[in-house]
Amino acid sequence: MTSAVHPPNTAAGGFPLTVTAWRDYDPDACALPGMALGSHRLTGPMGEETERLWGLGARRVTLSRTVDLTPAANTAPAAARRTVRSLCLVRDLTARAVLVEWRLRVGPGDDETWKLLSHLQPPQRLEGAKGAQEQLIAWRGTHYLCKCLWRQGPGFLQIRDRRWGDLRRFTCDEPHYHEAIARLDPGAPAADVAPDALADFTEEHLVLRVGDLAWWLPYRVKRWIQEAMAV
Repeated sequence: MTSAVHPPNTAAGGFPLTVTAWRDYDPDACALPGMALGSHRLTGPMGEETERLWGLGARRVTLSRTVDLTPAANTAPAAARRTVRSLCLVRDLTARAVLVEWRLRVGPGDDETWKLLSHLQPPQRLEGAKGAQEQLIAWRGTHYLCKCLWRQGPGFLQIRDRRWGDLRRFTCDEPHYHEAIARLDPGAPAADVAPDALADFTEEHLVLRVGDLAWWLPYRVKRWIQEAMAV
């Protein structure tokens, strides 16, 4: 099955986020003159905003609001868009090895979300779930760059996922799977994504549902920790 390629859905785009940025990872260095980059209001596509922050020299970024993944917090479309944009920022900055300072809230019975997000920079605070502190310690202890990524090849796309302890590798060469990823990357209504691609990605834990939106979890790596073929 193939389908015509349409522009990626921008349902999760445009909602403003405010962040504070510095030129260094170390708080002591950040206190020196000229290291603070101030506050930035992000309104454009998150990929472009991440590039802009990187170009300004940002190596440490703090999100002003807690990312709330509880279902009740994301019933309104605007709230779901804000949550997905925040997650896009964390994901895309993680891909550049930028230090991201953020907070995450999940539901009281949620014991799995931290594993789905364990390829992202661990939050400073995790709240809501029973045993949240233990989950956060596990997240911090098992996180490393390139844990769940995707990369583009000539005519195919490959996802490499180590969140579960072993290497799980998936290769997509169907055009409509590529289109699905383009739509999912910034977040898109689930109804706008090819059903078979969405079902396959969901089964492999590569998509997170936030309200009516579906969001692509892997990041496209920007900085390799070792030779690309070894990751």
